[in-house]
Amino acid sequence: PAKPVESGGGSVQAGGSLRLSCVPSEYPYSTTCLAWFRQAPGREREGVASICAEIDATFYAASVKGRFTISQDKSKKTLYLQMNRLQPDDTAMYYCAARYFGTPYTSLRREVYSYWGQGTQVTVSS
Repeated sequence: PAKPVESGGGSVQAGGSLRLSCVPSEYPYSTTCLAWFRQAPGREREGVASICAEIDATFYAASVKGRFTISQDKSKKTLYLQMNRLQPDDTAMYYCAARYFGTPYTSLRREVYSYWGQGTQVTVSS
């Protein structure tokens, strides 16, 4: 499968909003579970949100729950991350990750995902 491709990053002031997009592989696979991760300078890459369309499930990290929304369009292609009430601590490179095989389930563990995009930068100023 092709690597996912992210877009939509940018700079915003605290309290603002951004929407990230990710196009996973164009081919339909038996399982398509996707997630957003982020990595700030000097910090570990952390899971932000996960979605599995096959089981209509989502899962969020506590730090973003209620502010971020992960979704996927009906064609099961483009993945989105709507980010509201952004804070300076949300500043990071954001990565889209995909898993195309196996039992569908949501997860924020890095090792679950085999395919990663190049990332898109999000910068939130105070």
